[in-house]
Amino acid sequence: MRYLKRGCWLQLFKFSAVLGSLWILFLLSQLKTGESPAYILKYRWLVYTDEDESPEKVCNCSAILQGEKEALLEAKLLTITNNFQKVIQIPDEYYINATQDCRKFQKSRKYITFPLSKEEEDFPLAYSMVVHHKVQNFERLLRAIYAPQNIYCVHVDKKAQASVFAAIKAITSCFSNVFMVSKAMNVVYTGWTRVQADLNCMADLYNTSTTWKYFINLCGQDFPLKTNLEIVQALRALKGGNSLESEEMPQGKKGRVSNAHRVVDGKVQPIGKTKDPAPFNLPILSGNAYIVVNRGYVRSVFEDKRIQALIEWAKDTYSPDEFLWATIQRIPGVPGSTWPNRKFDMTDMNAIVRMVKWQWHEGSEGSLQAVYPECKGHHVKSVCVYGAGDLQWLIEQHHLFANKFDADRDPIAIYCLEKYLRHKALTELV
Repeated sequence: MRYLKRGCWLQLFKFSAVLGSLWILFLLSQLKTGESPAYILKYRWLVYTDEDESPEKVCNCSAILQGEKEALLEAKLLTITNNFQKVIQIPDEYYINATQDCRKFQKSRKYITFPLSKEEEDFPLAYSMVVHHKVQNFERLLRAIYAPQNIYCVHVDKKAQASVFAAIKAITSCFSNVFMVSKAMNVVYTGWTRVQADLNCMADLYNTSTTWKYFINLCGQDFPLKTNLEIVQALRALKGGNSLESEEMPQGKKGRVSNAHRVVDGKVQPIGKTKDPAPFNLPILSGNAYIVVNRGYVRSVFEDKRIQALIEWAKDTYSPDEFLWATIQRIPGVPGSTWPNRKFDMTDMNAIVRMVKWQWHEGSEGSLQAVYPECKGHHVKSVCVYGAGDLQWLIEQHHLFANKFDADRDPIAIYCLEKYLRHKALTELV
């Protein structure tokens, strides 16, 4: 370099000045969008952009999240076109092949592989994820909630297709803090094995790590509504408490626990026998399968003799996942629990765990009877499978997660939620 002629030095200086000016202009243009130079320099590679070659990138997510009718109509029309439906389908083999190089997979899929804040690093979480199909849904969920300080147990139903099991096993193998459950169950809907799947993951998580603060269980069609930092802050605000649906058992559901049941031809059916009352005269409360509970609650599940007796008693009931956790939450002495008195009842709308839209609770805007607005996607077993039109309402809710999403039917809802959460997570850093 020292032998360059004076004229060359001058040209080099001018060229450097031009590059510097262009870089400053670029940074200023980005600042107009609310992004700082530090954010651009350090975290740009983690942002979901149109260069990622996602088929959903043609959608205007900003307009969709604001509920703009034209953008929502365009998204709706796009999801029903044959060409779009073809390109959004991702075969299980893709994940098996893509994970041959784990470093490349993590980088190309933009996993966040370092703690985004000291607050998050100091508050690790434990997740149970029960899955039986839709690998794309699972992988996008994992990516959305992944943080290196957290720990994840994945339960794949023993009835799942071999390609589903192979793909999910391949994905989990790329992360040291994500693992397959040690004992998988053949899950029967409304049967005890659904609870046992979570219990098996619960035990693995409890025995694998002593540092996590809260346990959260999910299924493959859930998706977060909050960033990891927001989830941590919401759990800190519980001050050691738990958050889950737990209320008086409706009269129409009491037969589920007063009559004995068994699995016949893959379905849970009554056997015409009345069950004895619950052990220790425990009042049976109504709830659902999904919970946010502290580590002490999980310890009690495995060590409290009252809970162990309740678990044995519950094995021949109908849909035990819809009362077991709710009942444990009201047992005096369980960490984070509340008293069984009705004044402490908590509905699914008040708990922070999970937003589910049931078809019979939907209604038009302004309805005095409706719990929430009409589903903008479609229904499966009376549950709303969210569409892009549900996003504006969803992100206003206090719940940490929502169910259901389906990347095979309407990936735009997931795509826009992914972009929204990733942008929010990274801008929280600056």
